[in-house]
Amino acid sequence: WVAGPAVLMAFSFITYFTSTLLVDCYRYPGPVQGKRNYTYMDVVRAHLGGMKVQLCGLAQYGNLIGVTIGYTITASISMVAVKRSNCFHKNGHDVKCSISNYPFMIIFATIQIILSQIPNFHNLSWLSILAAVMSFTYSSIGLGLSIAKVAGGGHARTALTGVTVGVDVSGSE
Repeated sequence: WVAGPAVLMAFSFITYFTSTLLVDCYRYPGPVQGKRNYTYMDVVRAHLGGMKVQLCGLAQYGNLIGVTIGYTITASISMVAVKRSNCFHKNGHDVKCSISNYPFMIIFATIQIILSQIPNFHNLSWLSILAAVMSFTYSSIGLGLSIAKVAGGGHARTALTGVTVGVDVSGSE
């Protein structure tokens, strides 16, 4: 509860600071008469030029590939968790419900490839609204389930790292 908000505040400050730096680079060489730089690569080309543009592009695409792989793995793990949960509810907790991540990775990657073919996908303003509504809905569901757990008299074991380590002295299972 201490480290999480502190890290969030630190990264929000870093994001704010770098955003203001990027805004200052929008027009080059002057803030009024300068040429507009619409992409980060344009900014690097205008201010640094040369080989640094290729290095920036390499870093951007490397980051894009890494994030895409991370999202694909995380999405497949989440889908497998739902599938395993359904298996446990259907067959009981004594049954070994082993499900492979690979088909779900392929499904998620296929959906990503199909959605990436939509022209002007970045101009779909309704997509941002939908994402905000979904995020608020997920947060509300989590909050509601937490309130229901506490109101029902249930005790959830928690720890700073999310994992209870050592002997549980609360006496509840």
